[in-house]
Amino acid sequence: MKIIMLGAPGAGKGTQAKMIAEKYRVPHVSTGDIFRANIKNGTELGMEAKKYMDQGLLVPDELTVKILLDRVAQPDCADGYVLDGFPRNIPQAEVLDKALSELGEKIDYAIDVDVPDENIVRRMSGRRACLSCGATYHIEHIPPKKEGICDKCGQPLVLRDDDKPETVQNRLKVYHEQTQPLIDFYTAKGVLRTVDGTKSMEDVFASIVEILG
Repeated sequence: MKIIMLGAPGAGKGTQAKMIAEKYRVPHVSTGDIFRANIKNGTELGMEAKKYMDQGLLVPDELTVKILLDRVAQPDCADGYVLDGFPRNIPQAEVLDKALSELGEKIDYAIDVDVPDENIVRRMSGRRACLSCGATYHIEHIPPKKEGICDKCGQPLVLRDDDKPETVQNRLKVYHEQTQPLIDFYTAKGVLRTVDGTKSMEDVFASIVEILG
């Protein structure tokens, strides 16, 4: 079962991807994780990606696809995987499609976790992170025991630049321009399924399980 997760930044697709991976016993393949692993292991592809990341640039499509295909060719992906954060745009989707069809494979489901922009801005601006141990909280949904202090290590919590409303608005703009067309792309292939991402995490997951069977 090969699944792609779609949805705006902050829609909760990463959380759902992890839950799917756990339930169906397939790897959760996140492009961010693969990049970090390749950089940590000092691979040739990792070092190439690092050049771009160090400058705050997006890793080019061709390199991203190479790194991704290298990952899904590993034995643990033989029974399928959940792709999270890839493809980001139509060119990436086309390259992935071509590479999979050469292997006699295809994507089975593209699941779009649909959440209106205003919900995402509210959701993300409520996030707080501990820069010391990496723990994350939400002032409404997962508040720390003591306001502004990490439960785990006692360090101050911060609103990351990434989660500030103006940054979120910019990220959503990029998402709508680049990633939204993927919804039409996968609809045309007959594999797109949409779930209501405004529901609780458990309800969203139940909707996904219903689709996957």
